[in-house]
This record gives sequence, structure tokens and C-alpha cells, in this order.
Amino acid sequence: MRIGNTFFQENRDEFINRLPEGTAVFIFAGDTRPMSQDDDYRFLPDRNFYYLTGLDFPGGKLILTKKGEESSVKLFAPVKDDFKERWHGKISSFEELSEISGLSVDDILPEGDFEDNKYEILKGGYVLAYDGTSVADSTKAFASEKDVTLDIGEILTRMRMVKREAEIESIREAAKITEAALEEMKSYIRIGGTEVDIFAPLEFGMVRRNSLIPAFATITAIDGNAFYLHHSIPEGEEGPKIGLGSQIQIDVGGRYNGYCADISRVYFVGGRSGDDDKRFVLLELIRKLRREAFGFIKPGVTFTTLNEHMWQITGQWLTKNGLAPEDPSVEDIRKYYWHNTSHHLGLDVHDISLRELPFEKGNCLAVEPGVYIPEWNVGFRIEDDVLVTEDGCELLSSGIDSDDSIVVVPS
Repeated sequence: MRIGNTFFQENRDEFINRLPEGTAVFIFAGDTRPMSQDDDYRFLPDRNFYYLTGLDFPGGKLILTKKGEESSVKLFAPVKDDFKERWHGKISSFEELSEISGLSVDDILPEGDFEDNKYEILKGGYVLAYDGTSVADSTKAFASEKDVTLDIGEILTRMRMVKREAEIESIREAAKITEAALEEMKSYIRIGGTEVDIFAPLEFGMVRRNSLIPAFATITAIDGNAFYLHHSIPEGEEGPKIGLGSQIQIDVGGRYNGYCADISRVYFVGGRSGDDDKRFVLLELIRKLRREAFGFIKPGVTFTTLNEHMWQITGQWLTKNGLAPEDPSVEDIRKYYWHNTSHHLGLDVHDISLRELPFEKGNCLAVEPGVYIPEWNVGFRIEDDVLVTEDGCELLSSGIDSDDSIVVVPS
């Protein structure tokens, strides 16, 4: 189900309230990108355009103004056209756009009126502002114009960092979609199978639950391919095969209402081969790191202090296992602890944030301690999604008590 339009109306009201006096902000949905001469990549709107409207059509433009006690919001959208729809798909009516966004139909104008309205604002003495966090070409082009002087990206970043209930529930649902697809995928983990053999059912499991665009490029990495952290092109018969003693790293996320999940799982094939099976030796560390991270995250903690806590535990383990000297340095630890422990999660899988700020209630984070030991040919991460609460954090995905975090596939 869609997020109710009051969510987007309240976002616009709060955003305008935070704007400097006399500001006119231009927000662009972005345009489609060509994949070939006669086809485009599937479109995703600029995230801040979506955050303020709930709309996802290409070419959309939004102007928000604030002067004295007066404020306004105008949306510019394509007008329904039978011929265009015949070749390019459905165009929503202004009434439909109003229902989704909460905007008055009177505040939705034909896209051809944009330049005239822009000119009127230029004459009105406003400070012209843009969103510096946007990656849309239309935003970059607007920002380069000589009259545009103010970047309001940080305002929207601060707003998006603290999730509201509808956002939290959307991330929770995205996690459910992701884990349901993972559960179905497990039956395809078979001796002799390839990365494509498990990639296909995983993607299908999300698509059939209406998550048409994954949160990021799905990773299915067998054995040594797990050492390429973003191994996003699965290999078929030319690549590694699942065998006894294999590890399979999965990193995947579905979307719901535009909001992302980010979940990593590792699967072991054939059971423990003995007390020194390095997969299970490392697993105990990863499980400890996860428990410690979930217990450590709370308001006031920063990414830096979280990483340092994880490094301290990892350093002791590395020393115990002969992989680092006594009292190891950060460089000794980072030789095996390659990536950060956590990042913000939301409309993007690595959601926009001010990473130096302490965590606060309402932050949603992906938590992914991972250790990679080339000497052992073993390395992986296990990742779940959490909500920062008043005095700790709450899991949004299944977490450390789930049997799905590790699966021993029978031979």
C-alpha cells in the first residue's frame, strides 16, 4: 500500500518552515536515461522529489517558495495525451497526482508553464535555491545558472536522517520482502550450482512481491568472489561452483514504497568439517560483533565510536588466532576489517546523511560487521537493519536469533 498523502504534505510543510526567508527552491524529479536508441532504463525519481511529493514520473519539477507569511508549492507535470500514452505508457491525470501527493489540483500545472513561472520568481526578488545532494542532470544544469546561489541540500538531509513511522514501516516491509526471497532461494543452493542459479530465484522472489527495482545490485558470491565486496555481476558456468565446504555470500535488498532494505547472509555447504573449519571459527567472531553492535548502538554513539568498538574486539580475536601482533594497530586490524560497520538506510541504500553526527532516535541503519581473511580463503559479513530508539536500537529485519543467518546445506 502507498504511504498516505499527509506524509508528503507534512514533509513539504516542515521543509518550507526550515527554509531561509525569501527563498524559492527548485526540485527536479530527473529524466529517463537511454539504454539504447529506442529504450530507456527503468526510471527512479530523485529521492528528495519523491520525499516531498510521493510521485515517480520523469521530468517532474517542483517549486517551493517562502516570503514573509506567504508560501507556495507548485508542481509541473505532463498533461494526459492519448498519442503519447499509446507509445510511452500511462500519464497520470492531475487529479491522480493530487491524490498521491496531497497537493491541490490547482497547484499542479502543465510542464510547459514551468519557464514562465520561473521567470516570475526571478522578478520577485527571491533567493534561488537548489538541492546540492541531487544527482539529476536537470538539477546540476539549474545549479549552474548565474542567478542560483543557495544549496538547501543539508536541510533535506537532516530531515531524511530521522525517519517517521511510515518510513520505518516501509523499511520493515522491505526487509520482509527481502527475507522471504532469501528463504525461497535456499532450495536452489545445490552442489554444482552457480551464482546465476541462486541470483535468478532471489531476484524473482523480490519482483513477484512487487519490488521491481532492487535497492542495489544483488550480490551472490561463491567462495573467493566474496572478497570482491561489490561482486554485482553473477557468474554462470564460467565461474565458481558450489561444492562441499563452500561459503556463499549474499547481499540483497528489496524496496517498499521506495524505501530500501539491506541484508547480507552467508551460507555454508556441507556442515562443519572439524573444530578448525575456518568458516565456523570466523562465524563465532561475526556473531559476537553483531551482538556487540546491536547492544552498542544508541543515541549519542557515532559511526566512528562504533567502528572503534568493533576494531577493538576484532583486534583481540586476530591476535588470538595468530593473524595480528599483540596490541594490534588500526592498520593491522583494517587488513582484515575492510569496510565500515554501518551506514544510514532509507530511500537510498546508503542514504544521504551527515556521517559525523551522533545517532539519534529515528535513524535507520544497516549494520554489517565483516571480516575477510585471504590466508584462510574465508571472509564474509552478516547484515541486518535497525532503528535507533530512545535508549538503544530495534531490529527491523530478523536479526541474530534467526536460523536464516547461517544455513548448513546438506551434501
